[in-house]
Amino acid sequence: MKSPQNFSRRQWLSRVGKATAAGAVLLSVPAYARPSAGNVVIVGGGYGGATAARYIKRRNPAIQVTLVEPAKTFYTCPFTNLYFGGLRTFEQQGHGFDDLRALGVEVIHDYASAVDASTKQVRLAGGQTLAYDKLLLSPGIDFRWGTLEGYDEADSLLAPHAWKAGEQSILLKKQLEAMPDGGTFMMVIPDNPFRCPPGPYERASMVAHYLKHNKPKSKILMLDAKDAFSKQGLFQDGWNELYGDLIEWVPFSKDGKVVRVDAKNLSVETEFGEIHKADVINVIPPQKAGAIAEQAGVTNDSGWVPVNPQSFESELIPEIYVVGDATIASPMPKSGFSANAQAKVAAAAIVNALDDKPAAQASFTNTCYSLIGPDYGISVGHLYAVEDGKLVEASGGVSPKEADANFRKLEAEYGEAWYNAIALDTWGTRA
Repeated sequence: MKSPQNFSRRQWLSRVGKATAAGAVLLSVPAYARPSAGNVVIVGGGYGGATAARYIKRRNPAIQVTLVEPAKTFYTCPFTNLYFGGLRTFEQQGHGFDDLRALGVEVIHDYASAVDASTKQVRLAGGQTLAYDKLLLSPGIDFRWGTLEGYDEADSLLAPHAWKAGEQSILLKKQLEAMPDGGTFMMVIPDNPFRCPPGPYERASMVAHYLKHNKPKSKILMLDAKDAFSKQGLFQDGWNELYGDLIEWVPFSKDGKVVRVDAKNLSVETEFGEIHKADVINVIPPQKAGAIAEQAGVTNDSGWVPVNPQSFESELIPEIYVVGDATIASPMPKSGFSANAQAKVAAAAIVNALDDKPAAQASFTNTCYSLIGPDYGISVGHLYAVEDGKLVEASGGVSPKEADANFRKLEAEYGEAWYNAIALDTWGTRA
């Protein structure tokens, strides 16, 4: 299968290296003329960026909106775990941008390689330069390569992370299918914060579903750098009910933290020196904000982006807004739904700012459905508000612990409905 991306990361980095020689280059390139209603450039076509483009254009069609996204088809991380369970095809994860174009959004398939906040310009890897009145970044995550000893980008070809939907997802699925019956599928799970807190545990569930029906003598070993995780009790109840002892979870307090990876020999070493070997290793490395956020100067020492929760404007550089996984937005999790909700607030704030109006009072919601089995769903949902300049949890909770089989089946159906609804809201498409 061909890669869903149009550029390799290595090609992009080589171009970034040339492009970031700097602001002087940006000043020398002619920029687009600005329409009177304002000019907004958005970097990233996922749940945050595509949603922001749609809602800015809906609120004021006279605003020029340009969306920069390298992939012609965007493959989502939410629901990719179902691909590993054999419940969805990879192609079902893909969404295009024709509906946004029909709204009047200009979509450019290229990498944003540099931001010059002083001149309010964005340089693309292909050489084009875009001027902006307001810039919105939705760059997702990048990995802290090398912080986990023995694991860098080259090692991910042997022990995939599959934490960005694309070639890595396909590679991990092929490794899972090639694994012998009786083999071990091992997951290395990082400490917080990282993209999609329930994601590793849903992945274990979906891999377990596949193994139960195809390689029943196999097992899953989860080595976790934490002692607790999202929806833990619900997940573990579901594992016990559906998979028995197929899944073993080792928390931090029982030597679950991996400190070294040997991808070539498919082994890892934990903090207290224990060596674990497996037939397939899924390493989810430590993370940070996407590269363009760091280049733009909006990240702090944590590697993430501090924002004003009322508007999601950067706390470090004015006129730049950042939404989604890259942000520091606790207690909101790093999820697709959070990115979608934050993008709507940022879109409204940008439209108001271009009309010299203050941002409206912000509120947010996040719901996350996880599938443990085809008819066994669980969820968590919260509402968030801004109080005294900070995001706070207003209300919410998780699925009831003692729900019956019909309730779990309905939650699984609600999860599928959620995915289709948010895809329509973001890209105007559905699986």
